[in-house]
Amino acid sequence: MNAIIFSENAAVDLTAVLSELKCSSLFVLTDENTKANCQPLVEEVFPSNTAFFTVEAGERNKTISTCMQIWAAMTKAQLDRKALFLNIGGGVIGDMGGFCASIYKRGIRFINMPTTLLSQVDASVGGKLGVDFEGLKNHLGVFNEPETVIVASEFLKTLPKEEIRSGYAEIMKHGLIRDKVYFESLDFDNWEKSYWSPIIHHSVEIKKSVVKEDPKEAGLRKILNFGHTIGHAFETYFLDGPRHLLHGEAIAVGMICEAYLSKKKLDLSMAELKEIETAFLKVYGKVEILESDLPAVLDFCLQDKKNEGKELMFSLLTKIGECTYNIPVTRAEIREAIHHYQNLPQT
Repeated sequence: MNAIIFSENAAVDLTAVLSELKCSSLFVLTDENTKANCQPLVEEVFPSNTAFFTVEAGERNKTISTCMQIWAAMTKAQLDRKALFLNIGGGVIGDMGGFCASIYKRGIRFINMPTTLLSQVDASVGGKLGVDFEGLKNHLGVFNEPETVIVASEFLKTLPKEEIRSGYAEIMKHGLIRDKVYFESLDFDNWEKSYWSPIIHHSVEIKKSVVKEDPKEAGLRKILNFGHTIGHAFETYFLDGPRHLLHGEAIAVGMICEAYLSKKKLDLSMAELKEIETAFLKVYGKVEILESDLPAVLDFCLQDKKNEGKELMFSLLTKIGECTYNIPVTRAEIREAIHHYQNLPQT
């Protein structure tokens, strides 16, 4: 398990990490937003032999072709196997940068400085790295832990409201799958006024406890995918169109749909289903889903990595705070769950 530093001063903590790890050179990966808004908070502590590469922001750029550009820049910088790779960004940068570091010269060390709420509570833990391929999310990847993760709440001040809201979906998920008291302590009416440091810390601890028991997703770790089979399908479907959804917005749809499946397939009560629906609709409202969207969305569900053969396998709730996995669900049942979402009243 990687070391996680909950930082009040990112530059000070990065200085200590660089001193401890002793690298031959540093390679810094950012996107255009984090280069402008986050890198200036720490760049004063970079060693003189630091190389930089910046990619265009957004999930659509998390591809092998972007990786090839990064590997070319690493090669041009003459990085050796004692070099250190620093990711400054959200989940896209952490996933793709960690993947590039893990492949280059059979692997060099990397550290993450997650700059979004989503990446601080989710992608910062667990060592899942990868890129999208042929339109399929995280289709190519590896498991590999960073040396260190520096979770600095000061980066959240650089984010627009919708990016904070996107990360909040994963916080809600952590409560739903593992900690009912935590879920019900969250303020869904005034979520944007939350004091983030203890919330981030608690969410990270929940995910850490799951990953520690099952680092390679052989069983229990699959519960972290609650909401993600249907949610990822919508995220992928809307990725390049005018109805683009951020990750958390898509996962919020997925969690309502999969809570419905939890009621249908397992023991989730109607009262808890309504509690979940009310919470997500308060924070996210409703996404317009057309009947013509469904065939493609259902096809994307078939590509989910948890599936076994042609059988769709879901992680579903037995009640708020408890989740199980490897529950078979049919294409017709997914369609039914999406229809349920479509018929929910507007908030």
